[in-house]
Amino acid sequence: MHYFSKIELSRDLAPERLARAIPSDAYAEHQMLWRLFQGDDQRPFLFRREQQRHWPVFYVLSSREPLDPAGDWSIQTKEYRPRLSAGQRLAFSLRANPVRVRRVSDDPKDKRRRRDDVVMDSKRAHPDRRSRPSQAELVQQAGPLWLQERAERHGFALEAIQVDGYRQHRLYKRQQGQPIRFNTLDYTGLLTVQDPETFLQTLLAGLGHAKAFGCGLLLVRGA
Repeated sequence: MHYFSKIELSRDLAPERLARAIPSDAYAEHQMLWRLFQGDDQRPFLFRREQQRHWPVFYVLSSREPLDPAGDWSIQTKEYRPRLSAGQRLAFSLRANPVRVRRVSDDPKDKRRRRDDVVMDSKRAHPDRRSRPSQAELVQQAGPLWLQERAERHGFALEAIQVDGYRQHRLYKRQQGQPIRFNTLDYTGLLTVQDPETFLQTLLAGLGHAKAFGCGLLLVRGA
C-alpha cells in the first residue's frame, strides 16, 4: 500500500512556532519530512515542494502514512492506487536532478565515475565560449534529451515536453563544511503509458537522483 499526501503548515500556529517550523532549505525539508515517518531506517517517501501564497506545500508519496503528533503540519492523505493501462495518455509534472555519469578515465581498471549535471556537461562539449549556445539554449537541448533517453525503460513514451526552472542548489549539513551541490529542472508535458507495470514502479520509485532533496516524484493526471 502507498499513500499520497498534501502537507502544509497549520495556519493557527503562533508566529514564533511558525518561524521555527518552516524549513530553511532542502536539507531541512528532508529532515522535517523524515520526522513524520519516525521508526524507518530507510527513506519511505518521495516528495516535491511547492510554494502557495508564500507558504510551503509538500506533495508526498510514501509507503506509510505521515503523522505529526506535534501538530505543526496539516496532513491530508489518501491511498495511492493509480489505474494504468497501455496507451493511456497522461499529463505529467516532474522536478528532476538530471545528470550524466561518466568514467573518470579510459583505463578499464579505473572504476571511478563522475556525475555531471546535463547542462554543465553540455557546456564542456562546447569549450569555445564564443560559439557555445547560451545556457537557456543548452537547457532546452540537454534537458528534454535526458528524459527521452529514460522514457522507454521506465514504461512510457513522451508526446510533448516542456523544460523550465533550471536551478543550482548548495546545501550545508550541520557540523560539516563540505556543501551538497545539485541542480534541478522542472518538466511538464504529455506521456503515453506503454508498460503499465513498469510505469507503476517508476511512479513508486521516482526518476533520477537527489530524491532526498525533493527530486524524482512524477506527478500524473488524466490528459
